[in-house]
Amino acid sequence: MKYVDEFRDAALARGIAAAIAREAATGRPYHLMEFCGGHTHAVSRYGIPDLLPDNVRMIHGPGCPVCVLPVGRIDDAIAIARQPGVILCTYGDVLRVPGSGRVSLLKAKAEGADVRMVLSTMDALRIAEDNPDREVVFLAIGFETTTPPTAVAVHAAQARGLRNFSVFCNHVLTPAAIRGIMDSPEVRNLGTLPLDGIVGPAHVSVVIGSRPYEFVAETYRKPVVIAGFEPLDVLQAILMLIRQANEGRAAVENQFTRAVTPEGNRKAQRLVADTFDVRPSFEWRGLGALPDSGLRLKEAFAAFDAERRFAVLGRAVPDHKGCECGDILRGVKRPSDCRLFGTVCTPENPMGSCMVSAEGGCAAHYTYGRFRDHRLAVS
Repeated sequence: MKYVDEFRDAALARGIAAAIAREAATGRPYHLMEFCGGHTHAVSRYGIPDLLPDNVRMIHGPGCPVCVLPVGRIDDAIAIARQPGVILCTYGDVLRVPGSGRVSLLKAKAEGADVRMVLSTMDALRIAEDNPDREVVFLAIGFETTTPPTAVAVHAAQARGLRNFSVFCNHVLTPAAIRGIMDSPEVRNLGTLPLDGIVGPAHVSVVIGSRPYEFVAETYRKPVVIAGFEPLDVLQAILMLIRQANEGRAAVENQFTRAVTPEGNRKAQRLVADTFDVRPSFEWRGLGALPDSGLRLKEAFAAFDAERRFAVLGRAVPDHKGCECGDILRGVKRPSDCRLFGTVCTPENPMGSCMVSAEGGCAAHYTYGRFRDHRLAVS
């Protein structure tokens, strides 16, 4: 298949890996963060660490939208779902994220709440049309990639006069999270999270383009290379970052040229700008409250805002005491550093959000990387 098979060619992968080994300077480390959860999954799935020299380390970032949804927002969604006459709709992975007391939306469903998995925002809209006597709430999450479909649903609901449809909006903004990482004490003050470059998101960048990352190069003097999700994409991006580091450069480069442009998808950007306002502050799991990092519906669409329609507490709730999701999302710790990993916490019994989605660092490492850990431990 075009744009798939040719980016999984084993011989080409070995060639790029050999180039990385040649060009990675002996005696200096390279710490590269793959921000996007899709890249985290690809890095683990295709065994990218096995192809890299020991001085090139990949660091998981916070780019999994299911992972960064804080406990308090899960609790709010469960509270909405438990109200009489409500049907709450959302994407599959969100159902399993534990809230307070390890109660998830899936458990709330088992206890009687009408919680339904949908594959698209329009599925939720159809449920609202089919149930005019029920309140249908769509729990919207995701980065810039999934925000336009939510906007489409809101405009469609307004055009159809659906008064029983609303959105519990948890859409967040990628550049703000990158800035939060770069400004974190671990990066700027303590030096416990050294970063030499960032593998930039793929799908997000299709929407917003490559220009929004220029502040990383200009302000923080760190290179960014936007990459696709196939193994050759990731390896080539790593090679491009190593070359920038060796040359002392900090620029935004685009490896994913087959899908990403500097300006992005202008039509999608206009739709989002017409539908949402930027929140002054929004809480991220692991990163805390980040300024200008979340979206909410504009006043013109207030009738479709579940936060205005229902009593939403919006309070901050700490993670499980034994869970290291926060540190893993910041890149400070690896999944295997968590004492719950692979024992108490598994994909079937997640204690934290990072073990839920396939794009979460813990779930990806459990599926692929833990066997590498064992092999290295006994070798």
